[in-house]
Parts: sequence; C-alpha cells; structure tokens
Amino acid sequence: MTKNKILNVQTIAVSVTAINGEDFICITDMAQAKSDASRAADVIKNWIRTRTTLEFLGTWEKIYNPNFKVVEFDHFKSQAGLPSFVLSPTQWVEKTNAIGIFSKAGRYGGTYAHKDIAFEFGSAISAEFKLYLIKEFQRLKESESDRLKIEWNFQRTLAKVNYHIHTDAIKENLIPSEISKKQASFIYANEADVLNVALFGKTAKQWRDKNSDQKGNIRDYATIEQLVVLSNMESTNALLIHQGIDQSERLIQLNQMAITQMQSLLSHKQSVKKLK
Repeated sequence: MTKNKILNVQTIAVSVTAINGEDFICITDMAQAKSDASRAADVIKNWIRTRTTLEFLGTWEKIYNPNFKVVEFDHFKSQAGLPSFVLSPTQWVEKTNAIGIFSKAGRYGGTYAHKDIAFEFGSAISAEFKLYLIKEFQRLKESESDRLKIEWNFQRTLAKVNYHIHTDAIKENLIPSEISKKQASFIYANEADVLNVALFGKTAKQWRDKNSDQKGNIRDYATIEQLVVLSNMESTNALLIHQGIDQSERLIQLNQMAITQMQSLLSHKQSVKKLK
C-alpha cells in the first residue's frame, strides 16, 4: 500500500490510496459532505443497503473479482428495500468476499472504495460534489500521467461500470428469450437513446446526421458535467427498468433528472472553471 494522497473537495479532505496499482478513495471522508464525521458510517450504511447500490457493487465485483460469492450477493439483493434490511461495508465484504471496498483503522482510517465505486457513492451526496471529486481526481491522475508518461482517460473510467449496470438491467428485464442478436442490439440502442434524448435532446442517429464530418458519437463530445449526469442517469434508468416502469414514463423522469442536475452543476460554472 502506497502513501495516501489528499484530494480537497469542497473543503473536505478526501484520502486516496493505491493498492496493486488501483486507486481507492475514502468514502468515509466523502460522507462528511452530507453529514458530520460522527454520522459518516450511517450515511454509508444507508447508501449500501439500497437496491441500486447493490446492483452496482455486484456488477463491479462480477467483472473484476473471480472469487465473488454471487449466491450471497443474490440474497442481499432480494432483501434490498425491506425496512428491516441493514448492511455495513464490513458485512458486505465478509459475506461476499468483495474486493471493491475495505475498511482500515488508524491514521487515514475509514472505509475505502475503488474509484469506480467511490464516484457512484458521490451521487448519493450530490451531483455537484461528485463533479468536484472527479475533477480533483482527474487533476491528480493527469499529474501522475505527465510524470510517468502514461495515458489516463477520464471518460472510460467514469462510464464503464455504469454501462454494465444499464445493459444488465436491459438484458434481465427487456429482452425476451430466444431473441436474435440483431433484435437485442436494437433494444440496447433504443434504451441508450432514451438517455441521449433525456440529456442531449436527440438520438444518436439524429446527432450523426447533423455531424457527419465528426468522428465518434454524441457522447464522445459531451462535457464533463454531462458525463457526470449521464453516469447518474444510467444507474437510475437501470433501477426504473427493474421496477417495470414504462419507457415513456422513464424518459420523462430521466429528463427532469437531467435538467435538475445540469442546472445545479452549471449554476456553479464559475467555481467549476477554476478546477479546469
């Protein structure tokens, strides 16, 4: 374990440590942005017990952890949302053999989460805090990249796990059995465009038709604020899909979410500019 580094996020000092080349961020420090230090553990427990969080954590572990106990995870997921259900990070790790979260004592002690998970936890605090956290982390990684001459891509880091959460929800709830690959790809693209329309006001095809001279797709040209909101929307849409909410209703809810979060982020545009 390397020496901790500190991110200053809206007056909150947030510790970052590296284990086997992977960055882990102290979510106990982050929780102080929502409550005082004495209640940080409660903020984390309330977050980890929700179905959305468990879906995210379980998907992350299944991608990166070959020793993850899926049966135990399924048990927790079935209990999520019940008033009697409680869960702590320590219980999560002990029962499922999870590697994305750990706790430690002493100086810089607290609960640490892999950066993918910590960014998701940032959503539980506020879109604004999540943006500041990502910008400070981006500054740290770009500094390291310059020093070590390696590439670090913010977009890939932010989007990869949320993408799996979203596609898993589509696969489990929207794709019938015995469907062709062509039909499946249409459903995935259709759901991706729900997010595109809610956030950008246009489908991927509409963007391509107006930007035929550009490489990539609509999301490659998104601002950092839009990417933060998009990652939040992917998790929310996955939850709404699991709840059986009709696509048209989901689009309305996601559009309102996008408007609210973008207004919040852009209202602090001058402050955000100082981070760039």
